[in-house]
This record gives sequence, structure tokens and C-alpha cells, in this order.
Amino acid sequence: MGNQPATDQFFMNKLAESKVHFERALDCKHTEFDDLYPYMIEHPQFFWYKRYVAWSELLTIVGLCEELSFSWKEQFTPHQVEYLEERVMSAKVLDFWFEKNDSKEHAQR
Repeated sequence: MGNQPATDQFFMNKLAESKVHFERALDCKHTEFDDLYPYMIEHPQFFWYKRYVAWSELLTIVGLCEELSFSWKEQFTPHQVEYLEERVMSAKVLDFWFEKNDSKEHAQR
């Protein structure tokens, strides 16, 4: 495949965008979801839906990278890789996704 580097870069860009989208959803910051479903902001479950959508998108891109044998793990911390491989958006993912929380996580074990 002569186009491999361009394809690699395309997927790495998509992966980076998807990671930012998920992290913005975790932080309750504005994402495309807010624009697509403005009426949802009035509902208490809004941020849950927003996080589910962003997590699903991230898992989809990671899954495609896996199928195409693109290395994606370098974009994430070891804990984040573990969470993505488990695939479940658990409380652990929500609480400890960001590195600044890792020391707390280790203290609780």
C-alpha cells in the first residue's frame, strides 16, 4: 500500500480528535453533541448521554485501529489503554481517566 503513511496519519488524527471529544465530555465542556441535541441540556441525564456517545466514538476508532494494525496505544497512558481494552465506561474510567487522579487510584487499592 503506497498510501500507508497518509492512512496512518488519518487514523491518528481521528483518534486524537476522539480522545479530545471524550475528555471534553468528561469535563462537561462543549462538544458537537451540544449542537446536535440542544434540547437535551434541559435534562439531568444529558451529560451521561454525552459521555456515552463520546466513549462509543473513541471505542469505535480504537477498534478500527486494532483491525487495521495501527498502533494507537502510544496516544494514551497505560491506565487509559487498560480502560479502553476493558471497553466498559465504568465509574473507574470516569473518576481516574486523567493522570492527575492516578495517585488517588493507587492509594485506594
